[in-house]
Amino acid sequence: MRSNITIRTLLPAALLSGFLLVSCSGAPQPPAPTVATQPPDPTSTPAVDKPEWFEYELTDVQTGQTFTMNDYAGKVVLLETMAMWCPNCIRQANEVRTLHELLGNPDDLISVSLDVDVNEDAAALKEYAWEYGFEWHFAIAPLEVARALGNLYSAQYLNPPLSPMLIIDRNGDVHHLEYGAKSAETLLEIVEPYLTE
Repeated sequence: MRSNITIRTLLPAALLSGFLLVSCSGAPQPPAPTVATQPPDPTSTPAVDKPEWFEYELTDVQTGQTFTMNDYAGKVVLLETMAMWCPNCIRQANEVRTLHELLGNPDDLISVSLDVDVNEDAAALKEYAWEYGFEWHFAIAPLEVARALGNLYSAQYLNPPLSPMLIIDRNGDVHHLEYGAKSAETLLEIVEPYLTE
């Protein structure tokens, strides 16, 4: 009887402190948020509220023109965070270029590369994009955009070598891609269903 009282007394306190009893059993922890390479579910309900960062202005370093994610409502946006010092980022950007070629450069697929390194500037990023022949949007991520990506999705979006990418679908819903380098063929399998929605 005494052990039952002790368990009943301690259990609420343990749960309130965030301690989960199953963690003592060695149960696996849930993985970081990712999106499966499954096609989108056409029966899913689109999000009503768009994230606030969709409204923030970004400046394309190659053209000097400003844009927001809201400007591409109804299109599919493939967004990656990057830094110029990151060799994985160059390889991933080359795969993005190949993806566009495989799809025939569709007008409704918008690629955006956001430089999240606070020590890099627009002039250097413009030269970087030009040197490698990348022809989509390259922008320095304003602090509020970088903060939103880290807070809403994962701090890993501020870690360029992990090749963090997300897709914003035609409804404005955000879908995470698995971390790590993704070939153009893998990206094609992921992106194409969103384009055919």
